[in-house]
Amino acid sequence: MKNSHPLIVVFSVFAMTTALTVAGCSSGSGGVADSQPAELIQGCAQGSTVSVSAPGARPLFENSGFGLVPGFQTDFSRSTIPASDVMSGGPPKDGIPAIDQPIFIEIAEADEWLGEDEPVFAVSADGQTHIYPVQILTYHEIVNDVVGNTPVTVTYCPLCNSGLTFRREFNGELLDFGTTGRLRLSNLIMYDRQSETWWQQATGEGLVGRYAGFRLELYPMLMMPWDRAKDRFTGATVLSQDTGYARPYGNNPYAGYDTSRQPFLYLGPQTPGPFTAMDRVVEVMQGGENAVFPYPILAEVRVVQRNVGGESIVVLWEAGTSSALDTRDIASGRDVGSANAFRAEVNGRVLTFEAQANGFRDVETGTTWDAFGLAISGELKGTTLDPVVGVQHFWFSYSAFVEEGHWQSLE
Repeated sequence: MKNSHPLIVVFSVFAMTTALTVAGCSSGSGGVADSQPAELIQGCAQGSTVSVSAPGARPLFENSGFGLVPGFQTDFSRSTIPASDVMSGGPPKDGIPAIDQPIFIEIAEADEWLGEDEPVFAVSADGQTHIYPVQILTYHEIVNDVVGNTPVTVTYCPLCNSGLTFRREFNGELLDFGTTGRLRLSNLIMYDRQSETWWQQATGEGLVGRYAGFRLELYPMLMMPWDRAKDRFTGATVLSQDTGYARPYGNNPYAGYDTSRQPFLYLGPQTPGPFTAMDRVVEVMQGGENAVFPYPILAEVRVVQRNVGGESIVVLWEAGTSSALDTRDIASGRDVGSANAFRAEVNGRVLTFEAQANGFRDVETGTTWDAFGLAISGELKGTTLDPVVGVQHFWFSYSAFVEEGHWQSLE
């Protein structure tokens, strides 16, 4: 069995020293704009270059209580965090509009505007697969959808590079979500329109309102490049650019962000070593445990197998996925690869995986597998591994939230 690199799994945050780091936007000269946060965000949305170190970020609430927030019916008497943790990201409530009535198109039509290496998310349920291009999620952050018979909300926070899918059924209600226009630790704070509870996107934890202290149920999804997604899921449909909003899809409004030294509008603990704040990781949540697998290590070893939450989990990494937060044109972003996590068990038998020149193989049957859990040749050809929840993050985001999670069970 493959042993993990000693730095692969991390279960706690390290130094908790507070750091103040804020990004500004310029027209591309590399200078810092002398603007308020709302103007900074608007500038980024217009295609400006992100530049780090503009001073002056302030929490949205200076005192210990939330008080009343215009436009919200949230029960602000219930909260799990101090109000001073919350910042304005610039846009107002629903200023970044969620997609509530997604339109899906065939693969051939989407192939006309998606680059081969562009990152997409794939969510499968009840025999159906929906594909969500990151170029669209960058401008909307939330898609309320139903895949098969399963109501889900697919989310992406560009500032944290965090992609998560949640089940929308919660406490007997069918929720749908929007953006609050607020951030915590640089991460999107969502709200549900039924109770107007505020939720942390990076964890699914209720922060403020009726469901403060509870947690949304995560649902597995795959991150992969478009060329692999369309070959793997030939019968899938793809989220259309016909969203009802005029946005420059395919254009990255945060050009250069993922090679900057510090995250945007981040008020939180100092990011611990040994990785940089903007290194990518995939966090596996399984059986009440979490484990983090950093991309810099995965790029070297390509496969890591660990016991997480009492199950054997294999994480597979493959080159060939463009960064959505690098160059102005997402399709031209540098190759950062993609990593996904799966149960290593097939038909009641735990398999042991290793990398080979053309994909991966399991030692027990000699079957060859691709990086997205499909057996492509050998005894188990056609078999697929079950994906588990693997949350994509920047390292700073994982580090900031790893000690979060004091939520309650509804049961």
